[in-house]
Amino acid sequence: MLDWFAEQLRNTGMNDAWISTASFALAFVSVLVLSWVANVVARRLILRLVTRLVHSTSGQWDDRLLEAGFFSRVAHFAPALVVYLAANLFGEAQAWIQRLVLVYLIFLTIRVLDSLISASQRIYQASELSRERPIRGYLQLARLIIVLVGGIFVISTLLQKEPWGLLTGLGAMSAVLLLVFRDSILGFVASVQLASNNMVRPGDWIEMPQFKADGDVIEVGLHTVKVQNWDKTITTIPTYRMVTEAFKNWRGMEESQGRRIKRSILIDMNSIKFCDQALLDRFGKFALIRDYLRLKREEVAAFNRERGYDTGEMINGRSLTNIGTFRAYVEAYLQNHHKINHKMTFLVRQLAPTDRGLPLEIYVFSNDKAWANYEAIQADIFDHLLAVVPEFELRIYQSPSGGDFAQVFERMTPGH
Repeated sequence: MLDWFAEQLRNTGMNDAWISTASFALAFVSVLVLSWVANVVARRLILRLVTRLVHSTSGQWDDRLLEAGFFSRVAHFAPALVVYLAANLFGEAQAWIQRLVLVYLIFLTIRVLDSLISASQRIYQASELSRERPIRGYLQLARLIIVLVGGIFVISTLLQKEPWGLLTGLGAMSAVLLLVFRDSILGFVASVQLASNNMVRPGDWIEMPQFKADGDVIEVGLHTVKVQNWDKTITTIPTYRMVTEAFKNWRGMEESQGRRIKRSILIDMNSIKFCDQALLDRFGKFALIRDYLRLKREEVAAFNRERGYDTGEMINGRSLTNIGTFRAYVEAYLQNHHKINHKMTFLVRQLAPTDRGLPLEIYVFSNDKAWANYEAIQADIFDHLLAVVPEFELRIYQSPSGGDFAQVFERMTPGH
């Protein structure tokens, strides 16, 4: 067709330079139109048909391939192949055009294989075996190998050399490359891992005590990750250390529905005792636990009566204690607190006794995650609980201070 077109132009008296330019323009427009048609057919017709077929089947593997973008990436091959096959229309430029299209096809192949690995991972994670034998690490290795092999083929295509010969040359240069570009290579690999696994990104609050980093990530670079600490200082961390060492990322908390409150009240174990009738009557005036006490006293009385226990001594049978009643009060207080997220973990529990007393731990989540508001909520809760402890005839454990010893010595002094 181009020869016929050139002949027609030559008959009009046009010189060879203009004929060559016009022929090239016609070839370019023709290839552009053909590749556009191939793209429309592949994406708007064939891909839609494949999508409908996938949704109509009962299997899950094709759905996972569709979600991973496997079919949409394969569709990109159609226009690229049209350009490759029509490259002979461009005369002397054919070799370079085909070479560039081959590079593009290699990149497409890498993306297709990556989507295939992603789909395989999703299919495997849906099985019971994935809990016992995770394969995420192996798939990451496979991705790395695919990228490395693809990069070698890209370089060999551009340089028009055999890939195996290129590998031999790279092997001889590997020691020098590793020595000169060690930090850059480590940083590049770490950056890929951080991005692919979504481990850290700008704006995340992270903690890395070994580098004294505690603040927001402001930059993720090839060689370093910059963290602005809460005191406004800047900490720079080598990017590869973010992969080889542990750090805490608070993004999960920020994306959740609450922020954890985990703190203990240390109760002096010498103040723990059974509740007598007078103490129970006084506790019954506390609105938050009035119904609890009524039901609990009925339950305890029925239990002791069924088994014939002599309750003249409280050690016989079951009896309520001031620490148990206080724990019930804490639960009721938190259940009625409007700043606590009751859909998340809610625990008020005793920990193992220590030489500093009996820890009564509160493990709940506030529904306000803003730092200042969270600290205020936590402080308000413990302000109230610490103030109410003496009402249950309990004492907070506190290590003796100089003032405590001074009072003891003062009482031991004659005349006091």
